[in-house]
Amino acid sequence: MADFPRILALTSGADAPAKVYGARAATQVALMGTGLPVPKGWGLSVDAVKAITNEDFPEDWPFLDELTTGCLVSIRASPVERVWGGPDALLNLGMNQATCDILKAPLGEDAATALYARFVQDYSIKVARLDPEWFEELYLLHTKKDKLDIHAVLGSSLALYDQNVGELFPQEPVRQLRKALRSFVKAWDGTTARILRMAQGAPSDAGLGLIVQEMALGLGRGECGAGVGQFVSVQTGEEVAHGRYMSQSQGRDAVEDQAHAHFLSKDPRGPSLEDVCPEALTELKAYSETARVAFGDEMQLEFTLQDGQLAVLDATVAERSGRAAVGISVRLVEAGIRSKEQALMGIDPRSLNEVLHPMVAPKAKRDVLTSGISSSPGAATGKIVFTANAAQASAAREEPCILVRVETTPEDVRGMHSAQAVLTAKGGRDSHAAVVARTIGVPCIVGVSDMKVDVRGKVLSLPNGFVLRAGDTITVDAGTGEVLHGAPKLVQPNLGGAFDKFMSWADEFRVLGVRANADTPQDARISREFKVDGIGLVRTEHMFFEAGRLNVMRELIFAETEQDRKAALNLLLPMQRSDFVELFEIMEGLPVCIRLLDPPLHEFLPQSRDEMQSLADAMGLPLSKITERVEDLREFNPMLGTRGVRLGLMVPEIYEMQARAIFEAAAIVSKKGTAMIVPEIMVPLVSANREVELVKTRVDAIFAAVRNDTGVSMEYSLGTMVETPRAALRAGDIAHSSAFFSFGTNDLTQMTYGLSRDDSGRFMRDYIAQGVFDDDPFHSLDVDGVGELLLMACERGRAAHKGLVLGLCGEHGGNPESVGFCHKAGFDYVSCSPFRTPIARLAAAQAAISETD
Repeated sequence: MADFPRILALTSGADAPAKVYGARAATQVALMGTGLPVPKGWGLSVDAVKAITNEDFPEDWPFLDELTTGCLVSIRASPVERVWGGPDALLNLGMNQATCDILKAPLGEDAATALYARFVQDYSIKVARLDPEWFEELYLLHTKKDKLDIHAVLGSSLALYDQNVGELFPQEPVRQLRKALRSFVKAWDGTTARILRMAQGAPSDAGLGLIVQEMALGLGRGECGAGVGQFVSVQTGEEVAHGRYMSQSQGRDAVEDQAHAHFLSKDPRGPSLEDVCPEALTELKAYSETARVAFGDEMQLEFTLQDGQLAVLDATVAERSGRAAVGISVRLVEAGIRSKEQALMGIDPRSLNEVLHPMVAPKAKRDVLTSGISSSPGAATGKIVFTANAAQASAAREEPCILVRVETTPEDVRGMHSAQAVLTAKGGRDSHAAVVARTIGVPCIVGVSDMKVDVRGKVLSLPNGFVLRAGDTITVDAGTGEVLHGAPKLVQPNLGGAFDKFMSWADEFRVLGVRANADTPQDARISREFKVDGIGLVRTEHMFFEAGRLNVMRELIFAETEQDRKAALNLLLPMQRSDFVELFEIMEGLPVCIRLLDPPLHEFLPQSRDEMQSLADAMGLPLSKITERVEDLREFNPMLGTRGVRLGLMVPEIYEMQARAIFEAAAIVSKKGTAMIVPEIMVPLVSANREVELVKTRVDAIFAAVRNDTGVSMEYSLGTMVETPRAALRAGDIAHSSAFFSFGTNDLTQMTYGLSRDDSGRFMRDYIAQGVFDDDPFHSLDVDGVGELLLMACERGRAAHKGLVLGLCGEHGGNPESVGFCHKAGFDYVSCSPFRTPIARLAAAQAAISETD
């Protein structure tokens, strides 16, 4: 940086790199290079601004002649990266009594006096740090019968400065400049400013440049004013004028006082720039097109009109929603302004949530009741219900509802399918409610710890004494994690041409496969619509909770003889088979990875006395028999007890029934000739190779029997769900019996950390705030700890089995950073809930493009 002058005249072709003079200075030079009318300006380098901290001001001011001959200037922040922000601009520097007297001729006495008063107040607030409310009171004090005495306001403002600063308001422009520059530096170095920009990824030593620019007043005779405009819709990306303009104004007045501002183009809601100066709108649109080509993006222009003459003060990337960003990117590629790679790299994968789900309209009124952890994106409005049955009843009446629970269980799944959104008092991002909601695409907020849910009384109580009852209308905004009262306006998703084209480009570049976690035929259909590479996880336990099946599963659990157990299994077999037939038909030969039963048996049994009584009535058993069996199956820590492969070895008939259902379904679909079905069967919660060997022996026997019975030539693969630390450590052994590994990072994270994913929400925010964790490890993969286990397992597994297929099927599969990790680690695919697969596809493409840059 030593080779660059401390102050540089910003002219067309000037060497003003952003890292030296800041992003705004670089933009000014680029705008001038296009021939757009940009007021003269000078850039102070990052080094020059740092020097001012030590009272080391430049010796020569190249704009001294302008300042001392009545020219007014502005000072604007020019951080190295725009997103880092910076102090607000200071306009009209150089204004004093002498300049005010000069301006009275062209502007008129009142207008010139008002401009002077404005500068005194801006300077007092931004440089001397006086209270803004003091000056607001002056306008009220000096307004009589709706007429403002601006001369009295100026006098009082000067007196207020004198009284509180202890000196007269500075009249010398250079003295104003030095004080203003010092104030900008102090504001940039302030604690609040540091925190805000570090939240935007700025380093601790983030650099700030400054721009001194001649004022285009926006005041005077003829049509004068200032505004901000772009020619794409913020919400949709369509080519329409968007912005505001205000006559006789400066800076961003039109944005800050929209009630009195004009629209840009003709609008039935009020006057417009097109009404008062149509030539200026035509010119502004042409300037926008010039900037679009120059910067390779849709731009927002800050402009000033001076007697009908347009000046461009600045250009920033046009404001846009995630939905608009996709449409804009596609249009830029089709216009030859951007490459496909640039389009893909220019969009944050997370912003696709705005494309895939309804969102609360940006300008909708928000009456916030409470907030929690956003765990499945989108927004929905409905009437409160407290039970799954009530949700189903609402759906039958075609009445939108929000299911409110303390926490959900597998028995609530049908109600979750019927609800527009789910709200729970307990849980974290990987709680039951969160995982199921993401799978079925329902907005969900969990961990609303200050919400008290009385299911029996059908009452929801909040700490401020506010009470909601069944039937009251609320809105769940899972984009922000807020629960809103009433029904604000929602913006509906609009998938279509631009989105499909954009995602097809992502598929061109990505190497990593993207599959979906799908438990039902409906999930599979949604997955196909999102053009996934297959199903990476079918959680078969969810199939047992559907109507008519739960009681059969309970009959199996209560069976006392082998004959009774076989009778129950014979009832479950055709149910499972029909599910698999439908899944295979929908996926049309794409991979389908089916996890054998994972949860402990107690999850299929009722927990409350009322539910136990209902089950006793349904099964014709004494209540005591039900309670005894529930007690028999109760474990101190069921999630680490008799579940997964342990259950499969203790009650092998269950896995045998599931294997038979899978193979018979594959035979049925294969016979139809539409596709050859090669099912993938996954063994859960493995910690030793011998577990896989025992299951594989039984599954192989079932496979051979079905193949002989049907006469259909089939294949299948059996793999391991790696979700215990020991399985990762012993991956070399387990790989000998496995065709694939699929890492269940939800449980693997839980066991590695010793954290309950359902309860971690209670302290996770504090842990992140205190720097214990950088992020929630259930949300973004812990690459240092859990990631090391994954890399170790991959290396050891593939060393023992060269063709071992590697996948990840935890919800981390939909997290962009985690997808990037899997790409670098050489995984074959990731799998996540259907509505997150577009995010994973884009993240995978970005990982591949970044690798080639």
